Amino acid sequence: MGTLVNGTIPAMKCPKNVAMMKTTSNGVFDGESPLDFAFPLVILQICLVVAVTRSLAFLLRPMRQPRVVAEIIGGILLGPSALGRITSYKNSIFPARSLTVLDTLANLGLLLFLFLVGLEIDLTSLRRTGKKAISIAAAGMLLPFGMGIVTSFAFPEASSSGDNSKVLPFIIFMGVALSITAFGVLARILAELKLLTTDLGRISMNAAAINDVAAWVLLALAVSLSGDRNSPLVPLWVLLSGIAFVIACFLIVPRIFKFISRRCPEGEPIGEMYVCVALCAVLLAGFATDAIGIHAIFGAFVMGVLFPKGHFSDAIVEKIEDLVMGLLLPLYFVMSGLKTDITTIQGVKSWGRLALVIVTACFGKIVGTVSVALLCKVRLRESVVLGVLMNTKGLVELIVLNIGKDRKVLSDQTFAIMVLMAIFTTFITTPIVLALYKPSETTQTHSSVSYKNRKHRRKIENDEEGEKMQQLKVLVCLQSSKDIDPMMKIMEATRGSNETKERFCVYVMHLTQLSERPSSIRMVQKVRSNGLPFWNKKRENSSAVTVAFEASSKLSSVSVRSVTAISPLSTIHEDICSSADSKCTAFVILPFHKQWRSLEKEFETVRSEYQGINKRVLENSPCSVGILVDRGLGDNNSPVASSNFSLSVNVLFFGGCDDREALVYGLRMAEHPGVNLTVVVISGPESARFDRLEAQETSLCSLDEQFLAAIKKRANAARFEERTVNSTEEVVEIIRQFYECDILLVGKSSKGPMVSRLPVMKIECPELGPVGNLIVSNEISTSVSVLVVQQYTGKGPSVVGSVSVPVVETP
Repeated sequence: MGTLVNGTIPAMKCPKNVAMMKTTSNGVFDGESPLDFAFPLVILQICLVVAVTRSLAFLLRPMRQPRVVAEIIGGILLGPSALGRITSYKNSIFPARSLTVLDTLANLGLLLFLFLVGLEIDLTSLRRTGKKAISIAAAGMLLPFGMGIVTSFAFPEASSSGDNSKVLPFIIFMGVALSITAFGVLARILAELKLLTTDLGRISMNAAAINDVAAWVLLALAVSLSGDRNSPLVPLWVLLSGIAFVIACFLIVPRIFKFISRRCPEGEPIGEMYVCVALCAVLLAGFATDAIGIHAIFGAFVMGVLFPKGHFSDAIVEKIEDLVMGLLLPLYFVMSGLKTDITTIQGVKSWGRLALVIVTACFGKIVGTVSVALLCKVRLRESVVLGVLMNTKGLVELIVLNIGKDRKVLSDQTFAIMVLMAIFTTFITTPIVLALYKPSETTQTHSSVSYKNRKHRRKIENDEEGEKMQQLKVLVCLQSSKDIDPMMKIMEATRGSNETKERFCVYVMHLTQLSERPSSIRMVQKVRSNGLPFWNKKRENSSAVTVAFEASSKLSSVSVRSVTAISPLSTIHEDICSSADSKCTAFVILPFHKQWRSLEKEFETVRSEYQGINKRVLENSPCSVGILVDRGLGDNNSPVASSNFSLSVNVLFFGGCDDREALVYGLRMAEHPGVNLTVVVISGPESARFDRLEAQETSLCSLDEQFLAAIKKRANAARFEERTVNSTEEVVEIIRQFYECDILLVGKSSKGPMVSRLPVMKIECPELGPVGNLIVSNEISTSVSVLVVQQYTGKGPSVVGSVSVPVVETP
């Protein structure tokens, strides 16, 4: 595969008899191969790129590697370093004449991606950056930049035999390449390691953001100096024109887009014309900066930064983000791999340069960061980990290298060396951090007395009178805004009477996946102190959650606090369990993974992954857990936190620890003046209880009777109904009699002679237990909401103790 210049083979190396590729073929039946035509060939190339990169990302997932590593390695495997050495493959799948089309699509994806990144930047928050982060970012960039300049003289491009007009741009390119920190890649590594909301994570993200901005400025300077110049004044004109472009955009663009944004009221769909105008403006800005002589991506990035943040920008992101991230952007990484020929690294000198670059990059970043971090009173181990994290490379690194290669500043060998350096430094980040830093060692430093108190609060059921004086803490998890109203009604009922509401605290956690999208990092905005100062704070998906619960807390005098937990969905249960443990909560409430459609009277599965989250929380939770199956509880017109609040609650009691926990929770609700509680005690015939039950179950039955007897003495606000049944049909009939309420409370693992024989055709949701499945299934035609309760027993494995996930709490 030949040397690429702007994605094409130089004209002098192309055979004279090679004609331009036509767009489409007439089909194989006309004797034409689709691989000889541009459009079908680029389709095959895109599909191959996506298949290879996604497969590598799946294989590297156990090593917790970011997807950018898989995409760069995939490009190298598809390029001249591996498969490209096969002549038939190279000539048929990636022929030289087709690379112009592929490179154009890749750069279009990059341009739109930089526009999306700009949409997430909030320049007004620049002043909120802490001095510690600024100092660490400056030291972590200046030292490797200086070492990169020194290292550049070991390469032929900076020697006396090289092109003198390229020496200065080459030195700057090398300095920038060694001093960059990949902001987006770092965010995903921190999220994977559960460090994103720690003090270490906040400092590193702030420093990386500052580093990113400085890198863009230096890159613009390097680009303005590079290229084939006929006059030494040309770089000056390029630089001045770029500055003039930015000033003009700052003066004109915001006014135009604000005018358009006002024409698109919030809550209404954005007109297609306005979206088209915005995207055309981005493309024209890219054309302008390319005409100036910088690069088209700078114009797109500036337009994204100046774009008004809000519902208009959100609509644009939703329309183009999946296409850009899923198809177009991977092409850019693969094009980098196609330009990387590892075979050019030959001889001791070449491999020595690779080792020199890796050592210089790691040494400069780590030493520069550690030295200033120690001066800022950061502990030694955290300082070293911070230096390793700041050495993460990514997209900006590849942009620098690709621009340098396209402008002939970097040779093929130097380009390959720098790409391998970027892969190596990013690849080693996760294992080194895991080896040096374990969050559990620094966050789980509770004393034995504190641990005893946490263990004491792991379930609500407690016979000791002294426990009444303790504050009840509940962790509420939300999937979407639809969960707000039903959860608020449950919390209003749980606060109890006016005498007990001061002893009730609610922690609200919004479950959000950190994906590969740039917009997913906006969840980091929840970090209150020293948060991400550059990131757009107006695009806060969970703002409605926080506002709603805070308003409720002001009306009800209930302590409501939001917590931040950002993770992939596969590990988000660790955040929930660790938060419950660190906050000493007695109860965790999770939303059901299906949403109720009131008109159709049926459930709709929105995100099936949440069912797995609920199951893992039930298995590992350090306290009792409830799963709320909402079937119109949030549609109830009863106001929250007012004297008119009313809620009818029925508890189905068969027996067992889960049913006892559900009953105690219901009694807590009954303390609220607007809650009407009915307890339905369902028992089998005496012969079934004593002839069929074994000794252990008989003891359990006796424990339930003692529990009920004690509850009846002190539960004045509840109405008790006792029913004796002889068949499962009678159980179903009793449930039908008592589902005329707002919510049913049931235990997950109810005990009783009739429970195991309930007529449930198929247990689709084992996390709800037999009674919960019966009520939710079509066996009983009802639309009542259900809260399924599991009491903490201390049995089974627990993630708490093996991992601790720090969260950030609002005041």
